[in-house]
Amino acid sequence: MDPLLLGAIVAIATIVVLFSGVSVAIGLLIVSAGFLFVFDGMRSVELMPEILFGKLDNFALLSIPMFIIMGASIASTRAGADLYEALERWLTRIPGGLVVSNLGACALFAAMSGSSPATCAAIGKMGIPEMRKRGYPDGVAAGSIAAGGTLGILIPPSVTMIVYGIATETSIGRLFLAGVIPGLMLVGLFMAWSLYSTWRSGDAASLGSGSYTWGERFEILPRVLPFLAIILGVLYAMYGGIATPSETAAVGALLCLLIAMIIYKLWNPKDLWVVLRDSTKESVMILFIIAAAGVFSFMLSSLFITQSIAEWIGTLEVNRWVLMGAVNVFLLIAGFFLPPVAVILMAAPILLPIITTAGFDPIWFAVVLTINMEIGLISPPVGLNLYVINGIAPDISLKTILLGSLPFVVCMVVAIILLCLFPGLATWLPDFVMGAAV
Repeated sequence: MDPLLLGAIVAIATIVVLFSGVSVAIGLLIVSAGFLFVFDGMRSVELMPEILFGKLDNFALLSIPMFIIMGASIASTRAGADLYEALERWLTRIPGGLVVSNLGACALFAAMSGSSPATCAAIGKMGIPEMRKRGYPDGVAAGSIAAGGTLGILIPPSVTMIVYGIATETSIGRLFLAGVIPGLMLVGLFMAWSLYSTWRSGDAASLGSGSYTWGERFEILPRVLPFLAIILGVLYAMYGGIATPSETAAVGALLCLLIAMIIYKLWNPKDLWVVLRDSTKESVMILFIIAAAGVFSFMLSSLFITQSIAEWIGTLEVNRWVLMGAVNVFLLIAGFFLPPVAVILMAAPILLPIITTAGFDPIWFAVVLTINMEIGLISPPVGLNLYVINGIAPDISLKTILLGSLPFVVCMVVAIILLCLFPGLATWLPDFVMGAAV
């Protein structure tokens, strides 16, 4: 059978299996085993266990559970509320400063936790009721937190970037650095829209926060500065050549646990057990998907599907930006239905040869892909962040949350366009810190 036709059949079968309700990892294994058995015989199926466990034999994978523990220990404390309160006290005199405080808190919490739902929950529990109480429109209050939560998969340390690095054998350190400037750019775009929307809705000056003395502003800093020091310490250790990403993640996880125990009195063994239990569940889920995606990639390669698609794309006489536009549409649609980790692991083996053949930088593409995944987090039908916000503020309808999030989707599209026009936004910092890529 023609590999391109077989690839289309595999794609349809994968969609059908995943929409049947089975988990992503099990679904990938079912599809892989089925097509290997039919088209390559029992010999290839017998290799599946070896490939499954071999994909997990990677030292870099240790950084995933460590960064998840780091985020879980922070999410289990009042760190998110303290970040929010600290920024609110310092930005109190800015008209519409409360929404800026929330977005800033989302960015900082995202950098510490790397989790979009955790960021939405931690900041939204205090931020949304406070914004509504002070007169902000429901759409701005809910939409800004939903969009701010997506920053967790872009701003380093990002588990999504780690997964992309492992799937494509790309430097995780470079990927982390590549997300810094685009992440800050997105925060700026989100803040600009929020302030404009606030101003358009009425008297922006009346939406300012309360009045705080300088003593009250400095009072809260000791609770926040240790976490910020950990972020800077993790990045310095990684890029200063002191430790590998996995070693740095382990130290960061330990320090976050200690700070949670010392500053936030997280001494109860039951609370610590919840942190470790939830971290283990999430880590196993991600690692299982990684292993299953490795088998799925082996199936695509064994049946010459990946090679044939890349060769076919190479023969197309189309502008490379038209090709990139088609790739972005594909990623957007995939992100509407699947979690970011699943999309990256399934699509990266196919897309990477295509984008490199077209002359695009894989580091730059990682940032574009991640922003596409962010859009999926606040877009139906899955839109995980939308449901998290609806759970925090059930009296705000899902429609209102969605409509409030749509302008931030436009901000993300603008960010992708800016990255296409100025690729250096993603590639300059990695090249400056780590030298030009070979």
